[in-house]
Amino acid sequence: MDIEIFPHRLLGADTTEKLLNNLEDIDSIKRMVIHGQRLPPASAKHPDRRTIMVKGQEVDLQVKTGRILLEIENESTIEDVRMVCEQSLPFGFNVHIGTFIRYQKTVTDEIKYGNDLENIPTEMVGLTDQNALLSERATIIKKNQ
Repeated sequence: MDIEIFPHRLLGADTTEKLLNNLEDIDSIKRMVIHGQRLPPASAKHPDRRTIMVKGQEVDLQVKTGRILLEIENESTIEDVRMVCEQSLPFGFNVHIGTFIRYQKTVTDEIKYGNDLENIPTEMVGLTDQNALLSERATIIKKNQ
């Protein structure tokens, strides 16, 4: 099951970092995707184009966060997510339930990655912009098992 957090405004780097770290504390979240408009290149010195810390790991923030997509294990997680959002997003947000993340490799993946399609980890399917290099658009932060 997926849910979408849709803040009432675009999030800055500090708010994105705080929200992701608070969401990371919820055990029943399997995957998180931040979605938004691309920030200018690092040479443009945009204030939101910086490295944030999520769960002790550096993540290069390359988008102005407009939506956060979450893959969750069960419906009871939705209330936990709402509580975290109420603390981190005082200006308001909406939560939608649906299917937002792809779960199967597609023809586009095959065209993009060619013979390496089998080498794409299943947890990476649906997480990246198909027009960008995989290494430039996704960061995997492993949960402690």
